[in-house]
Amino acid sequence: MKVFIKTYGCSFNQSDSEIMTGALGKKGHEIVSSIKDADLVLINSCTVKNSAESKFWKDVRSIQKPKVLAGCVPEADTDKSRYKDYSVISTKCLGMAAEVAEKTLAGEVVHATSKTALTRTNMPRQRKNPMVDIVPINEGCLGSCSFCKTKFARGHLHSYPLKDIVQHVRDALNSRAEEIWLTSQDTACYGYDIGTNLIELLKEILKLKRDFKIRLGMGNPDFLPDYAGQLAELFRDPRMFKFLHIPLQSGSDNVLKAMKRNYNASRFEELVSLFRKYIPEMTFATDIIIGFPGETEEDFAKTLEVLEKTKPDVINLSKYWARPGTVSAKLKLLPTETVKARSLEIKSLFADISKENNRKWLGWTGEVLIDEVGTKNTFVGRNLSYKPIVMKGDFTLGQKLKVKIVDTTVFDLRAVPL
Repeated sequence: MKVFIKTYGCSFNQSDSEIMTGALGKKGHEIVSSIKDADLVLINSCTVKNSAESKFWKDVRSIQKPKVLAGCVPEADTDKSRYKDYSVISTKCLGMAAEVAEKTLAGEVVHATSKTALTRTNMPRQRKNPMVDIVPINEGCLGSCSFCKTKFARGHLHSYPLKDIVQHVRDALNSRAEEIWLTSQDTACYGYDIGTNLIELLKEILKLKRDFKIRLGMGNPDFLPDYAGQLAELFRDPRMFKFLHIPLQSGSDNVLKAMKRNYNASRFEELVSLFRKYIPEMTFATDIIIGFPGETEEDFAKTLEVLEKTKPDVINLSKYWARPGTVSAKLKLLPTETVKARSLEIKSLFADISKENNRKWLGWTGEVLIDEVGTKNTFVGRNLSYKPIVMKGDFTLGQKLKVKIVDTTVFDLRAVPL
């Protein structure tokens, strides 16, 4: 059959889609790039925001073809009756994608569910980007954030065996992957449930005598201090992209406490300072939630203050969404106008920070790795700091070339090959 897969959400979700693609391909089914060409549509959902869940349900209602629902929305939903007329694949049953799709196309409604944790390493998969292998290292987390519904879907921390991850990376490199993205709901707590940690994992991966790049996924500030100095040392390896994603969420300790985040704003600042001391060219990404219930003007001002001090290169900005079933969903929402105004203020601040950060790269020369096809006859490469570098011309994925940065924007660098 011909299957179209629509994926919402994070790189972990993208990896799940690649595993389901692998399961379908193993049975001879074809993945198509258009819904109109498909016999069946598989929708891999995200439950982080109301908007993503709303888009998911809009798809469910509007796509007039046999459908299979997957991902965090059906997994986290307590009202399973909403799915009685739809086939569903649990996040723990990805390998059953072909079987579920075949039965669904034959007119059956199938619910493939399991309570047994799934180890995603070394499963058949088909990479969306042949350059990039997304490697899940653990599922779930050790947190209990008051706003998060993802925990209902992904559960408590389940780390995958270190040796299995290393074997997965070795196989990915043998199949011509150039970038390894280590991903999870929280990479910083990897191994805490199985007697190891992120440092030991990275050391083993870096023992592989290959030419490749590692992008480390999001790690929370409550666990990173346990080994921050050791991690900073590992970042000196040229195969590590100088890129760190550390979510702040709020610069106010009062708001962080209400969010049930197990750190304070000063810890975030200390981490950024430490890594910049070791790696001055480090690119930092962070997450901010605007308008959490109870956030005062003073709380918001503290968030602006931390951002001005730490100057992150990437800010993933979200307006607060009350997620059903979470602790914070019972709290009184802030006025929409207040949240909108604060969001615009942070966007304006970020534009100024990003322009300043990116201008520092003007005139830089060095090697980039082409890893993405852009728009309007452009390609996107990444330098040592994982900065997106846009170039016009005809290049190939995986190509390495020396370039010079000739212009900058809020979101990227512009270069010409040398």
